Amino acid sequence: MTQAQKQQKPSLYLEVCCQSEEPRLSLKTSIVLFLLSYCECKCFKAFLVSSRPPDHRKLPEFLDVSASQPEDLPQLVKGCRLPAVLDETGRLCRAGLAVVLRHIINKTLEVDPSRNDVQALLGFKKTCLKACAEVSKWTRLCEIGIPSAVEEHLQNPTNQYQQLPLFILTLEQRLAEPVKVHNDDKIRRQKLHEQRQNEKNDSPGGKVHVDNESQPGQSAQVPDTVELRAALAKLSVEPVPALTTRENSEIRKVKTTALPPLERVFAEGLYFTLTDVVLLPCIYQYLCSLQDHTACTLRRLPHLRQWYSRVQEVPGVLRAAKACGMTLSIANFSMTRTLEESVEDNPTTLPEQEQHQEMTTELPFVGGPRPTLTKLKENGIEAVFAPHPRPGWTLPWDNLPGAINPAEGKMSNIRAVRKRQQLNNLVAMVIDLARPGYTIVDFCSGTGHVGIALAHMLPDCQVILIENKEESLVRAQSRSTELDLKNIGFIQANLDYFIGPFHIGVALHACGVATDMVMEHCIQARAAFVISPCCYGFIQNAVNFTFPKSKGFQETLTNKEHMILCRFADQTAVQLPPERRCIGKQCMGLVDLDRSWAAETHGYSVQVMTMEPESCSPKNNMLVGRPKQKSGLEISANQKEAVAQN
Repeated sequence: MTQAQKQQKPSLYLEVCCQSEEPRLSLKTSIVLFLLSYCECKCFKAFLVSSRPPDHRKLPEFLDVSASQPEDLPQLVKGCRLPAVLDETGRLCRAGLAVVLRHIINKTLEVDPSRNDVQALLGFKKTCLKACAEVSKWTRLCEIGIPSAVEEHLQNPTNQYQQLPLFILTLEQRLAEPVKVHNDDKIRRQKLHEQRQNEKNDSPGGKVHVDNESQPGQSAQVPDTVELRAALAKLSVEPVPALTTRENSEIRKVKTTALPPLERVFAEGLYFTLTDVVLLPCIYQYLCSLQDHTACTLRRLPHLRQWYSRVQEVPGVLRAAKACGMTLSIANFSMTRTLEESVEDNPTTLPEQEQHQEMTTELPFVGGPRPTLTKLKENGIEAVFAPHPRPGWTLPWDNLPGAINPAEGKMSNIRAVRKRQQLNNLVAMVIDLARPGYTIVDFCSGTGHVGIALAHMLPDCQVILIENKEESLVRAQSRSTELDLKNIGFIQANLDYFIGPFHIGVALHACGVATDMVMEHCIQARAAFVISPCCYGFIQNAVNFTFPKSKGFQETLTNKEHMILCRFADQTAVQLPPERRCIGKQCMGLVDLDRSWAAETHGYSVQVMTMEPESCSPKNNMLVGRPKQKSGLEISANQKEAVAQN
């Protein structure tokens, strides 16, 4: 990195909504600005992306802000959903709400490591909102569900006051649940001690109540509870004396199972985290809207209102909100009972269908795959593997720079040999498909073994690496810098946040449903794909697709029978008996046959083949798909040019 690049700030791109006459900041933009204010982070140059500038009164004064037209965005940013951050080199883009928020926290701590309150936002083991929304229901609810539901409500408020959004109901139910935190024994004993003291003094018990009769304009009183004191103590800069029960031997003798549960204070449990930062701007706007139009609905959200009041007790929250134009204190809600409310005394619950979906879990599989294999065979369905078109092809490893060779990394020699063999297979297939000017995307790229090799071998193509683990992508960027590659870019994001056009998608050992998500991206972009699946046992129904995927398999197998195939498709390790490995290979082939048939319904020609040599990996299947060029099928301009050249 040059000295000039070191002096530059990363560029932060934020979305402005322009559906109405007056442009306004999107909810996700408001969330990012609130976190910047809370952290007092000045590490970024911000760009508001809109054809019309919004009201700057809702922007923190310290923030360096400019306007940007959508067509003027850097190419990497254009291919991503906002918010997004482009680093000083212009080669690494971080996209998506959770990824950007976590990056802001990390940049703040780089400048000031003493910010314990900012460090605490990442939660226990620093995993808050780290799991991608495609596989984590909680991340999906906070990062996508709640903001989207509130945005929809704000755009069409008159149609939605009678029925609370499902995501809001889900959050209300979650906030009603007790919590268990790491090493909570002392806090629970302190709570028991206070409960017994209250009983002696004829005071109310330890249960936290909300003042439902507070008048408009009055601040809701937050009860002083053991849980709230412990939560706020974690955010304190000053050392806090440890809780003790030494003077009460009868409390120490109480069994842990008999201790009172801890009530939820914040969204993740006991402590204020990044999740609360995400939810606050959303809930603020939602509750204000309800108060203006149908205040009686607020009675159905007691835990949400209680959470809202508690969040305002966190040091720095009111200051940060004011800097973003949010006057939180105005949303202290009148709870005067009405005749309509008296009919709604029962606690808010999820619809029966949604409760079933949330509580249903897959039961352990019992038995083997043979009945399922027999059933498929009786219906004429068997695994079919196409011959490998270039079984002896190999990269010129002896002549390649060291940064391309997996042996230069931290893996063993044996593993490095297998990794080179795997790369031979995928790179050979991509080279056959590629044409000058193509954009190739290496999904789930890890440290970039596939993408970097492709960028070196195909200098006339643009290669983009997409990975949601920051450490892996930073390592890949370092390797590409060492190689002085000019035709490569990096995106840290979940797959759903990448929306750019491309011609070929590639993925080496995309785990579980990641394979299906990559295929879905390629199909939507009308791009060819070369994918090596992995971790079949992790396959599960997702938001955009269910299993089996193809009509032929759906007419033959139930979802549970398909899951049996997936489970036994992982039985291919070299230490297993040959017969079991043979069955595992059949199951792998059948799962991928279902995938290929599903892709063929979208106008693709798909081959399932085995990588050469077979010993290069226990997961040695490879799916190669090409969009058929036929009448009525849309193809990109670059693809049309490539067809003409051939």
